[in-house]
Amino acid sequence: MESPMDRCFAEEGNSQDIVLEKQVFRSRVLECHVQLACSSQYCAFPLNGNELCICNIGINPVHQPLHLIGHHHSITAVSFGSKMNPLLVCSASHDYVIVWNLDECTKKALQGIAPCGIVIGTLLGIVLYVRFSPDDQTVAVCAGNRIYILNAKNEAVLAELEGHLAPVTAAEFCTWEKNMLISVSEDRSFKVWNCCTGVLIYQSAVLTAFPLLSLFIDEEKKQIITGCADGQLWIFSLISGHNYRCVVHINLKKEIERFYSKTGKSLQQLGEIQNNFKLSGLNDMRVEETVETSLPILRIEHYDQPTQRDKEENFSAAVNARYLWIGSSTGLFIINLANFEIEAALHYKDYSNLSIQFAGSCALTRKAVDGKVLCLLTSMFESVIALLEISPTALMKAQKNEFLSYGREKCLLVIASCSLLPNSPLNTESLKKSSSKLTNKKTLGTKGTMKDQPLVFHNKIKSSGYTSAPQMIMFSPNTKMKKTNKVLEWKSSCKRKNKEYPLENFPPTKSERQISVAGKPTSISCIQYSGDGEQLACGLADKSLLVFNSNLTGTPSVFSGHDGTINSVGWSHNKKWLVSASEDRTVRIWSVCNTEPALLLGSAFSTQQPEAYNLFMTTATGDGIKLWDLRTLRCERRFEGHTNRCHPCGIAISPCGRFIASGSEDKCAYIYEMHSSTFSHKLTGHTESVINVAFNPASAQLTTATLDGKLQLFLP
Repeated sequence: MESPMDRCFAEEGNSQDIVLEKQVFRSRVLECHVQLACSSQYCAFPLNGNELCICNIGINPVHQPLHLIGHHHSITAVSFGSKMNPLLVCSASHDYVIVWNLDECTKKALQGIAPCGIVIGTLLGIVLYVRFSPDDQTVAVCAGNRIYILNAKNEAVLAELEGHLAPVTAAEFCTWEKNMLISVSEDRSFKVWNCCTGVLIYQSAVLTAFPLLSLFIDEEKKQIITGCADGQLWIFSLISGHNYRCVVHINLKKEIERFYSKTGKSLQQLGEIQNNFKLSGLNDMRVEETVETSLPILRIEHYDQPTQRDKEENFSAAVNARYLWIGSSTGLFIINLANFEIEAALHYKDYSNLSIQFAGSCALTRKAVDGKVLCLLTSMFESVIALLEISPTALMKAQKNEFLSYGREKCLLVIASCSLLPNSPLNTESLKKSSSKLTNKKTLGTKGTMKDQPLVFHNKIKSSGYTSAPQMIMFSPNTKMKKTNKVLEWKSSCKRKNKEYPLENFPPTKSERQISVAGKPTSISCIQYSGDGEQLACGLADKSLLVFNSNLTGTPSVFSGHDGTINSVGWSHNKKWLVSASEDRTVRIWSVCNTEPALLLGSAFSTQQPEAYNLFMTTATGDGIKLWDLRTLRCERRFEGHTNRCHPCGIAISPCGRFIASGSEDKCAYIYEMHSSTFSHKLTGHTESVINVAFNPASAQLTTATLDGKLQLFLP
């Protein structure tokens, strides 16, 4: 029967361009929940229970596999060594843990001699995972609740790590920190060990209600990534000083829903993709049942090969993406480590040429060869092992085309960044001229001039209310502005030469000063520095607008007139004017020389960004911070770590473009580096939730605003 994916590629090409089943092996026993191994040249898996089968996948077509005999019980875990010369492979069962030298085994097999390995462990228990150290001198063996550190050359137990309360499912050595080992367990926690001394360095809290199944260490970002049986992923930082904090938590099911929502698939179609599969009987009996799958994370692997999309499109260095393979029971998923969103999804049941529809174990090659990645699978319900060849580029391109075809009729509206037209009603200079002309006309008393009246009026019906003009004044320039001494002060301050922001400075993290903006606790809705960084505008919930100097000293100027909370404020480039938007559905333009508004605009949509950039940021309650690119119309990076569940916490980008500041509800402000998804600094000392932040455009200063109406200044 033709699958939906087969029909999809009937017009565009062959589905085998995406995934090809290179070889299928059939075992006499079920090989479902075992650790598989797959490198760029070899793959290793148990066959017929106690045989270790090794295939040279670097040769095409694949030669006859090498069968290694030495175990009496079923093999449950297989792993390759870290070095290529010689290439070692470790296999483990209930009876033995054996290390094989692949070069020697191949030579002996060609000579007709039965290959043999070195037994390094005996009767350790049911082994779920084995892993070589970076130098191949030791092997970590996860057997039951314990982790044994074994010598890779002889039978010797170097250390025994105890502490987990349930079977240990995975363990990995830290490549940049000598003697560090991280383990995960069915007790739903991870632990950090000194594998040389056996000392427990750190243990996490219980992360989830489901067992942790997989573990991956990201060497570049110095992070650990773990996945559980319910499709949840956690990323923790291993950077010194970060205290193993959680960088992000990913719900694979929700990300799949978001991924397929881009194609316009209905909830019913999504349910078929995500939750339904066919159970296959062992006697060629097909029984269709609807089963809800939990998407267990069987394997996590890095994908080093850049995709074609990265080569074709010009992204900034700040948002260059790296990718992660997630192997689950129903398919494979490519996750972008910058925004933690799914880039591509490959469901086994969508391809009729695949023998395995539901996987029990999974292994992937880290590096792509000729743009292809190899995947080794064992079936959950049948005694089948399959070797797949996958083209991530073709997969992502095909699904990208599907997204584009769905969104062709949609468009994105971008606000123009050019100057205002001379006759625009927002141009105050033209308004002054037009208002003076109108005044002259009224003075001359020109005949035939229509009086300003409401659109509908009835002079004889007093109860209608039409005899009076509407309450909201749409355009009302104030032409009676009095010059004060503030004008001279402003002119003298404008003579200062603007400074350029120091690009190499550290972020401002040292608290310099804290003040209260009002006599009683008042929420600060927005803050914004002037273009030269010498003044700070501050909008309050009590309807007032204050202007401080950048050092938060002296008495602020007070601008009043709004009839609602001020939720946005901005400066003109020449620092003569202030613009504020309020919940009273009006925008007011103020002269810094006068506390009366110069122009009043009323609209239900009264706030817009002052400029349009290719990259912009958004923040949402409960959804972190996202960096978007107008060129790709997508989120390119996600930042998490701050607390934002109730109040709208503001964000700001430093003028140098290297740092992002964010408010938080835990009485702290957070600073992120643009290339990292976890915060680099946590600014404490606040007395309430930090709801707004602002960088000084001229110097390395950061001001934070809290819910109880306090401003705090931070310096490097």
